[in-house]
Amino acid sequence: MPVHSSAIISSKAKIGPGVSVGPYSIIGDKVTIGSDTQVGAHCVIEGNTTIGNGCQIFTGAVIGSRPQDLKFKGEDVFLQIGSNNIIREYCTLNPGTGEGGKTVIGDNNLLMAYSHVAHDCRIGNGCVLANNSTLAGHVTIEDKAVVGGIVAIHQFVRVGMLSIIGGCSKVVQDIPPFSTCDGHPARVYGLNLIGLRRKGVSRESIKQIAQAFRLVFNSGLSAKHAIEKVEKELAKTEEVVYLVNFIKSSERGLSRSCR
Repeated sequence: MPVHSSAIISSKAKIGPGVSVGPYSIIGDKVTIGSDTQVGAHCVIEGNTTIGNGCQIFTGAVIGSRPQDLKFKGEDVFLQIGSNNIIREYCTLNPGTGEGGKTVIGDNNLLMAYSHVAHDCRIGNGCVLANNSTLAGHVTIEDKAVVGGIVAIHQFVRVGMLSIIGGCSKVVQDIPPFSTCDGHPARVYGLNLIGLRRKGVSRESIKQIAQAFRLVFNSGLSAKHAIEKVEKELAKTEEVVYLVNFIKSSERGLSRSCR
């Protein structure tokens, strides 16, 4: 689809080859869009926004509008979106706050309808945000995480790689990598075995991750003592080391076990 005659595209915007823009969409002065990206009808893309190649942006998405943050005073802020992302109907994606603040979204993500990504968020690669998922400011979603529909995530929370959060959950603390979580507030139910297997993680490593989860979430030990035991007793596979470092660096604390 070519650029529709009713679309309004600033002469200062940088539009790559093969880009299509639907009816009544508006693209602002400082926007850069990579090659072969498709922008649907009634979309608004503004601010210091960069979008990579091969993205699909559906009807009514609002991308790069000023952050919903009372402390924002018009500073120069940015939104960076990678390649091959699917951004469905009526998503809202905000830039950072504070001078030079940045929201960053990686590659190959699916943001379903009405998802909201607030200021200063970081989303990795291959993630899924289901319908109406809502990220507050400064949230981090690591690679290949899945956020269920109508999930609300508190500001500054981290969602670990290859984790899954069930629909309608309230997330107020960090979600550990490789976990399945659900609830109000969200609690850890177990391992994301399907995700681990799809990633090609070895059986031995999955076994050690499961042992680490039992120590951290079901042993009755404090997080500090559980991690000390994990480091002492388990072989240091890449995934276990990653899990340990994630827990050690948690600032909001971990979502705990449902048991």
